[in-house]
Amino acid sequence: MPKTPFGLVATAMITPFAPDGGVDHEAAWRLARHLSDNGSDCLVVTGTTGESPTLDDNEKIALYHTVVDAVKEKDTLVMAGTGTNDTRHSVELTEKAAEAGVDAILAVTPYYNRPSQEGLVAHFRAIADVGKPVMLYNIPGRTGRRIEVDTLARLSEHPNIVAVKDAVEDLDFTSKTINVVPDLILYSGQDSLTLPSLAVGAVGIVSVASHLVGRQIQAMVRAFHDGDHEEARRLHHLLYPVFEACFLETNPAPVKAAVNTFWGRVGDVRLPLVNASAETVAAIEKALAAVGGL
Repeated sequence: MPKTPFGLVATAMITPFAPDGGVDHEAAWRLARHLSDNGSDCLVVTGTTGESPTLDDNEKIALYHTVVDAVKEKDTLVMAGTGTNDTRHSVELTEKAAEAGVDAILAVTPYYNRPSQEGLVAHFRAIADVGKPVMLYNIPGRTGRRIEVDTLARLSEHPNIVAVKDAVEDLDFTSKTINVVPDLILYSGQDSLTLPSLAVGAVGIVSVASHLVGRQIQAMVRAFHDGDHEEARRLHHLLYPVFEACFLETNPAPVKAAVNTFWGRVGDVRLPLVNASAETVAAIEKALAAVGGL
C-alpha cells in the first residue's frame, strides 16, 4: 500500500441547503456521518462540489465546525477547501478553518486572474505557511491556469504541501507529474480516470460519485493496491456509467439531485447553477441499478 495521507477515497462533499436557501447543518451532519460509514476516508468540505463560489466565509466556517463534529469519533479526516483567487483571503480562511479543527486544506489554483507560475508558487506557499497539510488542486478547465510540473516540483519542497488533486484530464501530464515529483502524492480528480491514474502511480481519488457508490469505489482502489487488477478493472467498468451520469450536467447538480432522490433531502443548488433535469436523474438511477446492492 502506498503512502496515503488522506486515505484512498476522499469525497468532495456537497453542501445541503434548507428550503429557505440557508445551509442545512442538520443534513450536513447526517450526510458526513453517512459518507464516513460508506467508503469515505476523508471529507472535502467547501470545494467546488460544495458550491464554494456561492458560500460566504461565515457559512464555510460554520460548515467546518459541523462536519468536524460529525466525524470526530470516527477515523475520517476533514479537508477544507479554502483556496480563492485572492491570496490574503485564502490565508485568512485557512487560518479560520484550522481553528475549526480541520485536518487539512485543499487549495485550488487561483481562477480568472490567471497568475504566472511564480505567482502560483507564492500563493500556495502562503497558504501552506499556516501550518496545515495542503493538497493542491490542479484543474485548468475551471480556473484557466494549469500548475505546471516544474512548479509542482518547487511547491513540493514546502513541508506542508504533500499532495495534489489532479484534474488536468491528461494522463501524459499525470505520468510526468509522478515521474518528476515523486514526493508529491497524487490523487485523481476525476472519477472516470481513477483506475487509469492508479495505473500510472496515483494513490486514490477525490470523488464525487462516492456520494452514491463510495463502498464500491473504495473496493476498486483497494483491489488495485492489493494487486487484484482484474477485480479493479471489473469494478471500474461496472461503475463507469455512474461516473459518466454524474457529469451529464455541471457538477454538482447531478449528484445533488441523485442524493435528494436516493438518500435524503439536501436541497437545491444555488444560482447561477440550476437543478439537474429529470433525464439526468433517470440516467443516474439506471446506472445505479446496474451496480446493484444500493
